[in-house]
Amino acid sequence: QVQLVESGGGLVQTGGSLRLSCAASGRTASSYGMGWFRQAPGQERKLVSAISKSGGDTYYADSVKGRFTISRDNAKNTVYLQMNSLKPEDTAVYYCAATRMVVTTRGSMYDYWGQGTQVTVSS
Repeated sequence: QVQLVESGGGLVQTGGSLRLSCAASGRTASSYGMGWFRQAPGQERKLVSAISKSGGDTYYADSVKGRFTISRDNAKNTVYLQMNSLKPEDTAVYYCAATRMVVTTRGSMYDYWGQGTQVTVSS
C-alpha cells in the first residue's frame, strides 16, 4: 500500500506557473505508475498527465500539452507536475494517484489517491 500527499497548489495569475509535488510513503513509488488528475467544480475528474514506473513514458491530455510537464524522482519517492502558462480553465483540485500498472490513462485503474491540492488561476 502507498500513501500519497500532494502539495504546491495555490493561487496564481493567468500565465503564471506552479509546481505540484506528490510525496509517496509506504511502498516505494517506483513500484507504481503515477498520474495527475484534476476536478473542476461540477465536472468529473479527468486525467491530466501520467508517467510510467521508470519515468520513460509520459502522457498528457491535449488541453495541457506543451504547458505541463510530469516527472518523477524515484529516489525521493516523489512525482512532480510543472505547470506553466496557466489559464483560468486550469482551475481545479489536482489529485495524485498511483496504479500497479506500468502506466495507464484509465482512471479506474488507479488504486491509490491523494487528498488533492487546489489550484486557482485568476484572470
